[in-house]
Amino acid sequence: MHWGYFSKSIEPLLKVESGDYATIETVTHHSNDDFDRMIKGDPGAESIFHWDAKGKNIDRRGMGPMDHPLGAGGGMGVHVCTGPIFINGAEPGDVLEVRCIDTMQRPSGNPEFHGKTFGINAAANWGFQYNNLITEPKTREVVTVYEVDAKGDHTSAKAVYNYRWTPQTDPFGVVHPIIDYPGVPVDHSTIQKNYDVLKGYEIPVRPHFGLIGVAPAEVEMASSNPPSYTGGNFDNWRMGRGATAFFPVSVKGAMFTVGDPHASQGDAELCGTAIECSLTGLFQFILHKKADLPGTKLYDLDYPLLETESELIVHGFSCPNYLKEFANSADPVAEVCSRASLNTAMTDAFNKTRRFFMNTRNLSEDEAISLISVSVDFGITQVVDGNWGVHAIIKKSIFPK
Repeated sequence: MHWGYFSKSIEPLLKVESGDYATIETVTHHSNDDFDRMIKGDPGAESIFHWDAKGKNIDRRGMGPMDHPLGAGGGMGVHVCTGPIFINGAEPGDVLEVRCIDTMQRPSGNPEFHGKTFGINAAANWGFQYNNLITEPKTREVVTVYEVDAKGDHTSAKAVYNYRWTPQTDPFGVVHPIIDYPGVPVDHSTIQKNYDVLKGYEIPVRPHFGLIGVAPAEVEMASSNPPSYTGGNFDNWRMGRGATAFFPVSVKGAMFTVGDPHASQGDAELCGTAIECSLTGLFQFILHKKADLPGTKLYDLDYPLLETESELIVHGFSCPNYLKEFANSADPVAEVCSRASLNTAMTDAFNKTRRFFMNTRNLSEDEAISLISVSVDFGITQVVDGNWGVHAIIKKSIFPK
């Protein structure tokens, strides 16, 4: 596990050949919002989140300084990441294809909740709603705990209870008045649980990985929060079982990492998170060499592309490559967050979709623009990750037979 960042320099978890499969466990960084349901009795989760006055098993959480007052890494990047995986033969200019063959819910290890699994939704300070609340108190963060089917049926999730975040003191004595550092143990004696929440509502479960991608070349360490051209935390709920992702390779070996598992999420991920759960995924890796890309849908690919059985999904961002654009900035993450805009994300999604049709389907610009306007659906991927996203859904049924 590495917590809160991508890096081209981490020792690979394993090395694979093109065509190989890997089963990968991913764990949500929100597990300590309910220790009893999401950590207790699970040796893997217990080892990741162990934190007492003497130390914590994973000290660095984020790409910030190790002496940050909030804690090592400063929470500048929050996701528990699994990887990286080195793909033998991958070189800059190639494209890595990642097929999500299957997803499996991680059941609770606590005998009290045998056969059940849970997820967390946090309406947090980075959410779109935070400065636009209409009931008191108007600056509040609310955690909702959901029960999710753990048997693989993938049917629905139901709210169990919610609570308002109260100032939490971590095992090192640091007080966290808001959700500002990942994995802080929540003392449930300090919160008031409301079990009368969302009664009768059932949320369709569509397991997926919010964070998935390869390492960028521009920096030694990049926050896991804002997505970029190599993927990362782009939070598209379509990245689940049966989907395929394509990423431009930026460094030798690609250095694939996955995390931020979700049970369900709506487009925009409005309040700050999805139903953050823990999942195990079965993936296959296919390497496409640069010389073989002309004439294919992967030609000139410089963004994460998703493919489902019926659709191709192009991803645009407020800043397509913020690490390069703000290379001279003292804080590229703060810079991209300050410039988050759906206008620029929509422009980027349009530009990439137009380029896709012109470069891979040999259409003229006029043909591409007409086709986009009458057949492509644009959606808001997310507005909570600093580098906001707009995606374009291209239906494969429109292509000539």
